[in-house]
Amino acid sequence: MILKSSILKHTFILGFCAFSFNAYSQVDTTKTQEPATIEEVEVVRDYRPVLADAVKIRRSPDLNNVRTQQPALRYNVLDKRLNFPSGMGQLTLQEMQSSRPGIMTNNYAKLGIGNFNSILGEIYINSGTDENYQTGFYAKHLNQKGDLENQKFSEQRIGIFGRSILEKITLSGELGFNRYGTAFYGVVPGAEDNPIITSDAQNQHFNDIFFVGELLKNYDPQDTDLSYSLKTDVYLFSDAFNAKENSFAISGYLNKAINVFNIGANVSADMASVKAADYSISNNLIRLNPYIRFQGNNYKITLGANFISESGETSRSNLFPLANLELDVVPEFVSIFGSVKGDVNRTSLRSLAQSNPYLNENIAIRNTIDRLNITAGVKGNVGATFGYKASVFYRKVEDLPLFVNSPNEPKKFDLIYDAGIDKATSISGLEGEINVRVSETVNIGGKLNISDYKLSTEREAWFMPKVQISSNARINISEKVFLNAEVLFAGETSAKTYDYSLAAIPVTDYTTADPIIKRVPAFADFSAGAEYRVNQQFGIFIQANNLLNSNYEKYLYYPRLGFNVFGGLNYSF
Repeated sequence: MILKSSILKHTFILGFCAFSFNAYSQVDTTKTQEPATIEEVEVVRDYRPVLADAVKIRRSPDLNNVRTQQPALRYNVLDKRLNFPSGMGQLTLQEMQSSRPGIMTNNYAKLGIGNFNSILGEIYINSGTDENYQTGFYAKHLNQKGDLENQKFSEQRIGIFGRSILEKITLSGELGFNRYGTAFYGVVPGAEDNPIITSDAQNQHFNDIFFVGELLKNYDPQDTDLSYSLKTDVYLFSDAFNAKENSFAISGYLNKAINVFNIGANVSADMASVKAADYSISNNLIRLNPYIRFQGNNYKITLGANFISESGETSRSNLFPLANLELDVVPEFVSIFGSVKGDVNRTSLRSLAQSNPYLNENIAIRNTIDRLNITAGVKGNVGATFGYKASVFYRKVEDLPLFVNSPNEPKKFDLIYDAGIDKATSISGLEGEINVRVSETVNIGGKLNISDYKLSTEREAWFMPKVQISSNARINISEKVFLNAEVLFAGETSAKTYDYSLAAIPVTDYTTADPIIKRVPAFADFSAGAEYRVNQQFGIFIQANNLLNSNYEKYLYYPRLGFNVFGGLNYSF
């Protein structure tokens, strides 16, 4: 055991010494460190690589060796989001806070006062933020009082409206109420002491509740499917003497485009009833207008028929031709047009009151028939600043409505008709219209109408002027100052009336007296206005009417207001 332990001990000592010797031999103690030096290399000549002959390919290329099959290449593009090692994450959409636009000019309010006790108030509100969906509200009040006894006027309007443009169709509608008030203030010479003439002051007002709605297919030039529309018009109309008119009308059209052809039809049903103190009637019209249209780049021709059926107080059917032509002689500059048609025009209490508010009670209602209506003319543009339209027309009319002073109440007007048995009323004349844009800030427009009447039973076309001219202009002097002007001229007219003095007419009933003709002089009415914008919200306006201070008459015995002016403030928001 002692011997084995000694042998292990000497073996361990010898191994340790060998390890120490090997580790010490890795260090070169004889080598000394010398500093690094930069040696210069001199280039004797440029290096020119020379390929050995054994490496050269001595074979000409074979140009006829064409690959007979092209490999099919496939690409596999991976749709992956890159992950940046910088730690930048995916960008997210930052939601903006809803804010009201800085300036909105869709809405405004106006308030003004003037002479003749004029008071004007107006407000208009429109949502306006979305072109495809709009709703709004409007209201207006205006009243005036002249120098003559009971010469007063008042007007109120209020309504709501909306429009929605959907992908295929557009819906629109309006619900409103209009009221107009006045009085029978007419001045009748020689009637003050005549006991037959009613001299009591009476007031008149008209109430009009209405609704208009429309469904229209949106226009798409790439879509040749069926086009269509549907419209309804309803109103309830009444006056101070319990005369009432109710109307419900629905209309629509269908159109199908086939290459250069359009085939379609217009259809409508208009049902109305009129109730007065002494009568109650119904007046219904049903229309059917089929047509075919040929349309190209420079022409449009429409051929069809107009079938109209009347029912109610009068029952009859009418069939009229319908033809329209429009041809571009010089595209975008000169076009000629013409039409031949016939129609039945419904006489309504509502439209009569809008034209003449001094109606008598128990107005006779009878429809007017256009047996023939021919129009031909030319229209176009001269550059981008001048547009024009001129035409001549000829009409054959049955039962032309005319206003005349009532025999025993000259301040009120009856309605009579030129009802020829053998021939209808002939109306011929010409119409013209121009629009001139002198510059970006000046616009001028004007209209002209000249008519000649040949009647069957009446001597003249009462209260219908042969010449009418209207013109308007708008000038933007600067971004803050705006001017507008308007002129209306109407030629001389004739009135069918009576001499109401006791010395001239000794009868007690003017219905048995012979009528006389009085001339209503021609008149011109000039008006002008100006607006100054203090800032983007507030403005100041002024409006002056009848600048010539002329007490002209549109209807006999009813002089209009003289020079009147009013002004005030408007606010846009």
